[in-house]
Amino acid sequence: MNRPLASTGWILVTTLILVLAFIPLDPFLSTRAQALPESVVEFNRLITDFGTFGWMIYLSGLVLASAFILRRFVRQAPLQRRARTVRNLAAYFLLTIGTASVLVHALKFLIGRARPELLVDLGAYSLTPFTGDNLFESFPSGHSTAAGAFFGVFAMLLPRLRPVFFALALVIGISRVIVGAHYPSDVAAGLLLGLWTSLMVAFLFAKRGWLFRADEGGWPIPKRSGTRP
Repeated sequence: MNRPLASTGWILVTTLILVLAFIPLDPFLSTRAQALPESVVEFNRLITDFGTFGWMIYLSGLVLASAFILRRFVRQAPLQRRARTVRNLAAYFLLTIGTASVLVHALKFLIGRARPELLVDLGAYSLTPFTGDNLFESFPSGHSTAAGAFFGVFAMLLPRLRPVFFALALVIGISRVIVGAHYPSDVAAGLLLGLWTSLMVAFLFAKRGWLFRADEGGWPIPKRSGTRP
């Protein structure tokens, strides 16, 4: 079996376990989350849109283009090396975020789960695939996928701070439940999809010697790092 797919199978298993565990509790947890004090709900409204793909793609694309331009016009070797590193970093972000965006929107379209705002009318388990209607694109959570991918990239690059980045991604995911946009199972699937994407792209980069190298077991680790993810 392909090493990256085989090595990241634990993410698929974890996703299935969490989704199956949350699904029976989705209506209860969603309703309770939205009933939290207004100050808590308002705070989560303020932070939730951090998990949007748009600004991540535009920013990493801008940095990538700037690095290409810098490498083209500078002649000093140290500056060229720095520009190459910045280029590879921006490419890692862009490819991870872009791939995660394509995957999650395809799954939303194929699955067609009704959002929590339709809970009273359709229940928590209504599936209407292929509509292209935002009201039927709850699973997986796009914001959570973006957060999982974004902070997953940082977690791969800075292993020692991994718990911090996972916690930040979780905060964005939870905010999607509190503002009533998604069920907990949507969030669990999205976060792990984003993390999986960051891992798969890291495998690809390690194979080419960009930013990462493969350790003894074939896992991608940052260059000059001895820590296995």
